[in-house]
Parts: sequence; C-alpha cells; structure tokens
Amino acid sequence: MTLPRHLPSSVATLCCALFALVLLGTPAHAFETSAKYAVLMDYQTGAVLWEKDADTRMHPASMSKLMTLEMLFHALKDGTVKLDDAFTVSEHAWKTGGAASGSSTMFAKVGSKIPVEDLIQGIIVQSGNDACIAVAEALKGSESAFADAATERAKEIGLKNSSFANATGWPNPDHMMTAHDLARLARHIIKDYPEYYHYFSEKVFTWNGITQHNRNPALYLDNTVDGLKTGHTEQSGYGLVVSAERDGERLIAVLNGMPSQKARAEEGIRVIDWGFRSFRHYKLFAANTPVENAPVFQGTYAKVPLVSTEDIDVIMSPEQRRKMTVKAVYSTPIAAPVKAGRRLGTLRVEAPGLPTREYPLVAGADVERLGIFGRAMDSLKTMIFGTGDDGTPMPRQPADGQ
Repeated sequence: MTLPRHLPSSVATLCCALFALVLLGTPAHAFETSAKYAVLMDYQTGAVLWEKDADTRMHPASMSKLMTLEMLFHALKDGTVKLDDAFTVSEHAWKTGGAASGSSTMFAKVGSKIPVEDLIQGIIVQSGNDACIAVAEALKGSESAFADAATERAKEIGLKNSSFANATGWPNPDHMMTAHDLARLARHIIKDYPEYYHYFSEKVFTWNGITQHNRNPALYLDNTVDGLKTGHTEQSGYGLVVSAERDGERLIAVLNGMPSQKARAEEGIRVIDWGFRSFRHYKLFAANTPVENAPVFQGTYAKVPLVSTEDIDVIMSPEQRRKMTVKAVYSTPIAAPVKAGRRLGTLRVEAPGLPTREYPLVAGADVERLGIFGRAMDSLKTMIFGTGDDGTPMPRQPADGQ
C-alpha cells in the first residue's frame, strides 16, 4: 500500500489497528467519536443511522467544494458546459487560490485555459482553490454571484441549513453547512451524477508538472472507499466526507471538528466499518403487495388493500429490528367509491434510536359504490349486526350487478 507523502507516517500502521477493533453489536447510541459533528447515512434509503450534532451549522472548510462540484456537474448534465470546454484562470483565481495564496492549489498559471475535466480533478484530488474560483467565475461571472447561486441551488436539492459565501470553503461567517446537509449532498452527487463519481476515487493528479495525491486518507486504508472530500481550517478542525460500498450496499459518513489528521483518518474508517457491521437492510413489504386491508363503507367490496407503490426497505441494527413497531395509519371506515392509487394512509415504522419513518399507502384496487338499495341494506346490517371481531364492518362478497 502506497501512501501520499503529505500524510503522517503513523497512518501506515493505522490500518491493522482499525480492523482489529471489535465493533460488531455495538449499540448505535453507544458509539463515540472525537468528531464534534457527525452523521452516518444509508445511501439507498437516505436514512440517518447515527448522528452527533448533525443539524448544527458549522464551518465546512473544503468539504463545501462538493457544492462547487455539484454546480459544475449540474451544468454538464444540462448541456451548458462540456468536459472539453476550457475555463480561464483569472488574476483573482490565481492570487486568491493559486500558489501565491499559500492554500491548497492546483498550481494553475494566471491567464491559462484549463479543460473542465482537468478542473474537476484539480478540485477533487488536489483540492485546488484556484480551480474552484475558475469554475465559479466561468459559471456565474464572479465568485460572489456563484455563492449566491449555490445557496439557492442548495435549497432546490434539499440542503436545509446551508449557505455559501465563496466557492472554496474559505472561512466566512456566512459560509456554513451541517453534517446532515453534507451527507445529503454526497448522496445527491452519487445518485444524480454517476458518470462523474469515479473522479473521487482517483489518488493522483498532475498539473503544471506538479503531482499531488488525494488528501482523502480513507482511500488508502480501505479499498471499498471511493470518495469523497476532506476539509481543514483552524475554525473547522479536520473534516471528512467519506463513502464506501460493500456487497452492493453503500454508506456515507460525515465527520468534522476533529483535532488532527490522524484522528480524521482513524474516525472515517472506524465509523464506516462499524456501520457495515452494525446495520442490516430489512424488506418489510414489496411494492404493490397488501400492507393491510382497510374497511370500506357502502362499497361493492367490504375492504380495500392498502399498498405502497415502492418496496418498503428499512435499515437498522438487529437490536432495533427486534423492538421495531410497524403500524398502518388511516381514517376508517373509508367511504366508497375508492379509486386505485388514491392516497389513503401512511405506514409508520418506529424503532429505538431512529427517527420515525413514514411511507404513503394507496388503494390497491377500485371499489365501486353500492346502489341505493345496497347502501340501505348495508346501513341496516351495520345497525343490526354491528361490526366484526376486529372492529371492522362484517365482510361480504362482491355484489353482483351493482
């Protein structure tokens, strides 16, 4: 295993120590981390499996470059930009984010034109501030205009607590994100831009004759890790957005506010490894299969099946699975007529230590309304015989000719 030169030598011995940890069965609420802010998310469902101050706004440092990349990927997807387009490195980009700035840089020359594909690698692998500013100016005319547009775009894709003041993550009181938003952003990038995700696993990139290694330590410690981004400033501490895929399942972890590079490398792998060991997917119901049969009043059928239009899949620990409760919630009885596909209720899934998850339930079939005589007889039967043992109207066969 070859490590980049900028990582501390102690990281080389970390791999063995990490995988010697016995984490299987550790309760979610008992897991501890040196990170001030953290979240572990299931990629498939978007469910938060574990968190620590995940919705507290924080300085994201270079992890916010994921938003700069999202803006660029979005432009590539809608066709306004192509990979072989070239963006110019302005004097502002060179002074603020180039070699003269003393910050992470692609070492781009002022006035040079750089293909978009190279800028993507310069941002991901080299964390180049000059590359970020060049992208911002090309897309929106100025870095400040880009920051405003990024803030609006963040709202569109579901980032609830993020605002941007620049394209680089340079410290600014108006440049803030949450760990939860960073996880949402990572999931969005992986899901919506799969054709560009491979860049996040590249370990080396050379520009202007200078070779740099990817700063993501998890890439070198676990071959199932394939992204995403690190960050560090004095205000933020050391941070990491990391994702890994094992046996067809993917997890995303975000950690920030750690005290050192060593802690960042250790915690990133430790959280991901614990997540894969501790949580399992459980399919509760397949799409379009009855979750429950709900009573229908004055219908040609006594009940209508409630179904989900998608598979209901949950992820949780075996301990949480044992204590899980599943309940269909709807108003009863449901008045006929009922049209297939009509929203009738909600499936509520609850488990200790996890937020309540809700899934829409719709009618799985049409139920026509009885005729006048049938409705009168139905009302009379209800008055005379009451309801069944389960509290629902007495079942009946379909009424022929009604």
